[in-house]
Amino acid sequence: MKSIYKVLSSFLILTLIISCQKEKKEPIETAEVESSEIQMPVEPKVELGFNMDEYTFQRDTIHSGDSFGSIMLKNGMSSAEIHHIGVDLKDSFNVARLNMGRPYVIVRHKDQPDSLAAFIYHQNKIDYAIIHFEGKTRVELKKFPVTYKRKIASGVINSSLYLTMEKSGASPALIQDLSALYQWKIDFFRIQKGDKFKVIYNEMYVNDTTYVGIKNIEAAQFTHFSQPYYAFQFGKDKEGYSEYYDDKANSLQNFFLKAPVEYTRISSRYSPRRFHPVQGRWKAHLGTDYAAPTGTPIHSTADGVVIASAYTKFNGNYVKVRHNGTYTTQYLHMSRRHAKVGQHVKQGEVIGYVGQTGLATGPHVCYRFWVNGKQEDPYRQKMPNSEPLAESLKPQFFEKIEPLKRELDHIVVEDEDKKTNYAGLP
Repeated sequence: MKSIYKVLSSFLILTLIISCQKEKKEPIETAEVESSEIQMPVEPKVELGFNMDEYTFQRDTIHSGDSFGSIMLKNGMSSAEIHHIGVDLKDSFNVARLNMGRPYVIVRHKDQPDSLAAFIYHQNKIDYAIIHFEGKTRVELKKFPVTYKRKIASGVINSSLYLTMEKSGASPALIQDLSALYQWKIDFFRIQKGDKFKVIYNEMYVNDTTYVGIKNIEAAQFTHFSQPYYAFQFGKDKEGYSEYYDDKANSLQNFFLKAPVEYTRISSRYSPRRFHPVQGRWKAHLGTDYAAPTGTPIHSTADGVVIASAYTKFNGNYVKVRHNGTYTTQYLHMSRRHAKVGQHVKQGEVIGYVGQTGLATGPHVCYRFWVNGKQEDPYRQKMPNSEPLAESLKPQFFEKIEPLKRELDHIVVEDEDKKTNYAGLP
C-alpha cells in the first residue's frame, strides 16, 4: 500500500510542476499599447520681437560718414525707396539723426535673404527704434525693460573727488551727476582733504543684470570746509529736469556756475598784478585761467545772449555773453567757437572748445567776468540764487525729506586712508 501511495504522490507532484511550467510559458494576453515619445512644444527664440527661426540679424555700428541712406544702399535698397521711407516717417522718426558709435541691426527674412525686413537702431542703452519694411513702412519706438536698484555711496576725500568716489565703487556717471548737482554751491577747484560726501541714488539695469546708468540722486550731503551742504530731489523744472533743494528748502542752483569747464585746474587767478609769461612784463590779469586739454567743452556759466563771437590777435577765438543788465562773461583762446552773435544760450550750454589761440602759452580758457561794465574776480562775488521753493509746497517738501535726512545723517563714512568712521557727523 505504501508503495502505491508513494507512486501516486510522485505522479501528482510531477503533474503540478508541468502545469506551472506551462502556465509560465503561455503568454499573457494584454491590450496593445503603442509606445511613442511625447513631443513637448519648443518655444521659438524671439529677439527684439523677431522669431529667429524665420529671420536673420546682421549687426553693425554707425561709423564716421555713415547715414541711413548709405547703409540702406549698401544693403540693396534703392534711392527712391530710401527717400520714401524718410518722407513716410518724418513725423515719427528722423532717419537723418543716427549717431556715430551706436549699434544697429539689418533684419532679413530667411525665405527672402535678398530683401530687407527691418532696420533696428539702438538710440541708447534703453531706447531703440524698429523700422519695418514689410508691408506699409512703419516705425516702432521701444524700450528694454528697466529695473532700479537703490544704492548708497560715501567717502572721505584724500585726493580728488573723482579718485575718492571711484575708489568707493561709484560709477563715472554718479561722479558726473554729483558734481553737476553741487556745481553752484561747491568750488571743486578748492576741494579739501577731509571733505566728505554721502549720496543715496538709484541705478538702472536692463533685464535686471546690465547696468545702463543713473536714474536719479534722491538725496546727498557734501561736507566742504566743515560746512554740510544737503541736497534733496523735489519736483522737476519746465524742461523735465529734477530740481534740488537744501534742508531749508532753498534752491541749490545759483545764477552762475562756479566754472566754465569741468575737471580742470585753475592755472592763473584774477590778479591786479601778474607777470605775463608771453609779454615778459608785470600787468593786471583780469580773468581766471582754467587749464584743460584742447577740445574740452566750454560752457556758458549762465543763461544769456551772445553779443560777440570773433577772433582777435590777443584773445584768439572768443565768445562774450550778456546775462542781464548787470553781468557779462567772456571766454578766450578757444580752439573753435560754437555760438553765434544773437544766439540765446542756456546755463551749461557748450559755446566753444578749449584751445590756445591768441596770446596763450598752452591750452586753457581765460574766463572774464563783468559786473556793471567793470571786470571783477568771479570768486569774490556773492552770486544771486535761483527762486526758493514756493511756500505752498514747503510742508510737502519737509515731510518728504525728513526720513531721507535721517538716513543721510546715519550713514557711516569710512576714511580708507585712516580707517576712521564718521557716523552722523556733518
